[in-house]
Amino acid sequence: MTSPGGQTPANSAEAPWPVRTISFKIGEWIHKLGQVWVEGQLTQINQRPGTRTAFLTLRDPAADMSLSLTCDPNLLRRSPVPLTEGARVVVYGRPNFYAGRGTISLRITDIRPVGIGELLARIERVKALLAAEGLFDARRKRPLPFLPHTIGLISGRASAAQRDIIAVAEQRWEAVQFDVRDAPVQGPTAVPAILTHLTELDADPRVQVIVIARGGGSVEDLLPFSDETLVRAVAECRTPVVSAIGHEPDNPLIDLAADIRAATPTDAAKRVVPDVTAELASIATLRQRSAHALRNWVHREQRVLDGLRARPALARPLTIVDSRQDRVDGALVDIRRSVRHLLTVEEHRHAQLASRLATLGPAQTLARGYAVVQRTDTDAPHAVRTIADLPDGAQVRIRVADGSTRARVHANESTDEGDAS
Repeated sequence: MTSPGGQTPANSAEAPWPVRTISFKIGEWIHKLGQVWVEGQLTQINQRPGTRTAFLTLRDPAADMSLSLTCDPNLLRRSPVPLTEGARVVVYGRPNFYAGRGTISLRITDIRPVGIGELLARIERVKALLAAEGLFDARRKRPLPFLPHTIGLISGRASAAQRDIIAVAEQRWEAVQFDVRDAPVQGPTAVPAILTHLTELDADPRVQVIVIARGGGSVEDLLPFSDETLVRAVAECRTPVVSAIGHEPDNPLIDLAADIRAATPTDAAKRVVPDVTAELASIATLRQRSAHALRNWVHREQRVLDGLRARPALARPLTIVDSRQDRVDGALVDIRRSVRHLLTVEEHRHAQLASRLATLGPAQTLARGYAVVQRTDTDAPHAVRTIADLPDGAQVRIRVADGSTRARVHANESTDEGDAS
């Protein structure tokens, strides 16, 4: 309600608006949005006989959100393609707020089914966008563990894909463990459910690989697996993801973002779980090959040792000593002869030198009548060489051939005086 001047009264705790006022304002704001085009997936079509209004529910394929639609029933009958629940459509209409119930709906005047060609074109645009961001780069791919502790499996409830994966995996390795999550694999609720399970499995530390599986189907059936939100979630997973969607010709975008793309669910089980029989056979073969290689190595080394032992140096090691013994004995005889000869020569030389030394020594001189006079009254006794070393009163020691005597000098005579006397 408004004041007489056309102004809306101020809103406060003392002056609150009645429900009709706020409903009227919400209706005005929504009406300002005008005509809009909206794309989504039909989840409910309700045409009541005898009424002039059909009620539909349009759901976002990538989020848990929906919008109520109303339209003339003739609009549905004039559609070139029969509209069914799960169909992708583009609608044109104006949002309306029903004040009596406080609800919002979209009154549509045009509805167009999205054809296969347009769906494929949109998928190609999403593919180009994600490829440009590097989400399909092979360097982002993570290797699968050889034998994962627990395998997370997202598939339809009691589906053939689920049964095939579990049966083949258990046949290949009986101790394999699965964390199975049932989810719709087509329709408007598929993407939110798969996203929820994918997030939970990726956060579980026991799960080492996640398999997303579905059997083959039409392009419309496989649309959830080309959803941009799901593809981004797969690319961001820390746990390796295996995509097993459809059969060989099917190629949704999730195959490009996953770490491994399996052609079929059975192929996914074979890629994730090793064959115990084949592995045991490989181990047995490796054991045989290693044992054979070890025996060959031992035999080869034995032949080498036998060859070394057969050589004369090892077979008869004393032969070398025996063959050299004569040379050693001859060398010893030569050495002894050379030593004796050297000793004889040196003895003769010593005798000659001794004889010469005796001839030149003072003893021979004394024997011929000479004497050696030494002065003994000094600090350093020494032989007298000149008459000047013999002052009067000097004490001397006179050595002759058969002994020595001591004397004192009383007077000196020069050589000339002695010759004269």
